[in-house]
This record gives sequence, C-alpha cells and structure tokens, in this order.
Amino acid sequence: MKWIYGIAAIALLNGQAAFAQEKTNGKKDVQIQLSTDGAKVKVNDKTKPADKDFSVEFGMVDIGVNAFKDNTVYDAQTFANNSFFNVPHDLQNKNLFDLRTGKSINVNIWPVMAKLKLLKTPGQKIYLSTGIGLQIYNFRYSKDITFVNNTVPQVVLLDSTTDYRKNKLVVNYLSIPLQMTFKTRMANKLWLVYGVGITGGYRIGSWTKQVSQKFGKQKNHDSFNLNDFNSCVTAEFGLDDYFRIYASYQLTNMYKDAFVDQRPFSIGLRFGGI
Repeated sequence: MKWIYGIAAIALLNGQAAFAQEKTNGKKDVQIQLSTDGAKVKVNDKTKPADKDFSVEFGMVDIGVNAFKDNTVYDAQTFANNSFFNVPHDLQNKNLFDLRTGKSINVNIWPVMAKLKLLKTPGQKIYLSTGIGLQIYNFRYSKDITFVNNTVPQVVLLDSTTDYRKNKLVVNYLSIPLQMTFKTRMANKLWLVYGVGITGGYRIGSWTKQVSQKFGKQKNHDSFNLNDFNSCVTAEFGLDDYFRIYASYQLTNMYKDAFVDQRPFSIGLRFGGI
C-alpha cells in the first residue's frame, strides 16, 4: 500500500500546483474611482481564477473507510448447495465476514478530471466531469478467514494456532467516473458544493495479505471468485476550498456467484475536486 499513498501524495501536490497556477493566471480586479481630484485607478492584487467552459483538474484524492452491505442468505440450503464456504458450522452465519471498520480503508485516486461548465450565474454553477483513476478497497477482517483458489474458489480458516496481526482482502479497480457538480453561493466568497455521479470499473488486481510473527508477511494474488466489473453511485458535499465529504455505494455484487452477495460502500474526505 505504500506506493498507493505515494501516488496520492503526488496527486495532491500536483493539484495544489495546478490551483496555484490557476490563481496566478487570473485577471486582476481593476477599479476606477471618480473624485474632485480626478479619476483614480485602483488595482486589487488578489487575482480571480479564470472559469473556462472546458478545463482539466489534476490530483483529486479520496481517503476514507469502507465496509459492505451483506445481502447473502445464510441458511442451511445456501451452505449445502455450494462449496465456497469451507468453514465450520458455527461460523456459517452473517458474522463470518465481520470487518475492523476503522482499519478497512478506501482510497480513490483521480489524477486527471476533465470538466465542462453547463451553467454559471452569480449564485449558481453546474459542471459535468469525467476522467479515469483507481478505486481501492481494503477489507480488514476480524476473524481469521482467508480466500483460496485451488480447484474452486473458497473461503477458509487460517491457521488457528497463529496470531495474525493483519488479515485483509484488497480489491483494486480501474474506474471511470461521470458526475454532476453543483455550487450554490452562500455568501460573498462562500460556495456550497454538492454533487452526484456514477462510476464504472474493471478489476485490475485483488490479493489477500496476512501478517503474523510465525509466518511473517504473506500475499496471495488471485481472482477469488470476485466480479471483474463494478458500478457505483457516488455523492459529495462540502464548502468549496474548505472541505468535501464523499460517499459511494456499489450497485453490483462484489462476487460472481449470487449466493455470496456483498455490496461495498465507503465514506470519507475528498482532497481537491471540481
């Protein structure tokens, strides 16, 4: 995960550099004042960023927590008709996939976002934007389960005699967002930002990671019966140039087989933005 946070830091720096450049390239506010002494020209040193009809934003990053809505039917028939749940009977219930929510981290990196201005009035702005980026889920499990893909995909128990300090599943999607962003003026220089959108993604990587004193760090890259495609609805809310909160909910099942039905969702802070 270190390379992910490295990319996120670079994206944030690029976003700040682009923002500074946009400020520098803005036009100065020139005011002409008339008095008995004649006309005076006053130049305001504060620059105003140019709001073009079409432009490109750099370095939008989301960092938050993720979990999932578990729609799986945990009954005797479900476990009898499939070989995916290779766990003892007492674990065959909804608590099997319990997460350590505070350590289940979602990171989304949107290095390039193109935006189209649809409306601009003194009190309202509307933009349509799209781009490409990475959508990364980290599911940190509280129980000692793991995924294998020997003959058929299965969820199994780890070594019960080993104390695992970390046990997680990571799923990484290459995603394309499409979103509408609205800005409503609240005061002279204060804008309320809110928006909705959708994303479509393709799974480009998935792996498990376990860390223990006995075995050290172990990684296993595989598909684990996970769906290759995902689709999410997204939203954001905040005050422009101050803070933004994002949220997403996956509309598609995370797994290929219908008997395991889990839909990831996430919420957190957005750095940068349209």
